[in-house]
Amino acid sequence: MAKHLLSKATYARLEAEIAHLEHDVLPEVADKIGRAREMGDLKENGDYHAAKDEYGMFNDRKNLLLSILEDSELATPPADGEVGVLSTVTILFAGDDADDAETYLIGHIEEKRTEQGIEVMSPVSPIGSALLGHKEGDLVSITLENGAKISVTVVKVAN
Repeated sequence: MAKHLLSKATYARLEAEIAHLEHDVLPEVADKIGRAREMGDLKENGDYHAAKDEYGMFNDRKNLLLSILEDSELATPPADGEVGVLSTVTILFAGDDADDAETYLIGHIEEKRTEQGIEVMSPVSPIGSALLGHKEGDLVSITLENGAKISVTVVKVAN
C-alpha cells in the first residue's frame, strides 16, 4: 500500500510543480551560478554561494516531491458522513466550549488549501488515525504519543 494518499488535484499540482522546477527554475538558477562564477574568486563570491544555496533548496524540493509521488496513490473518497482521508472534519475537544470547535482536512500536508484556511491533520497522527471511520456525533477516545488520554466529539464531517 502506498504511504501517501493524495487527491487527484494535489497529485497533478505536484507533477506540475516538479516540471516547473526542472524546466524553468533550476536551469535559471544554474545560469545564475555560471554568471557568478565568471566574477572571479569563488571563496569570497557571495553571489555564487547564494546561487548554489538557492539551487540546492529548489533541487531538494523537487526531490522531495518526486519521492512523495513515487510512493503515493489517489485516495478513494470515504463513505458519506464518515471520516476518511480527504474528509474535512470539525471536532470538539472534551471540556471545550462549542465555539472552540476546530476544523481539519485529514490528509497529506501537501493537501493544504490555504485559500480555505483549514489546517491539515495527518491520517497517521494519533488524533487523525483515531478519527478515521467515525461519524458525526461520535465520541472518540484517543491515547496520545505521550500516553495522555483525550476525548473529542466529531461535530461535522464533509467529504
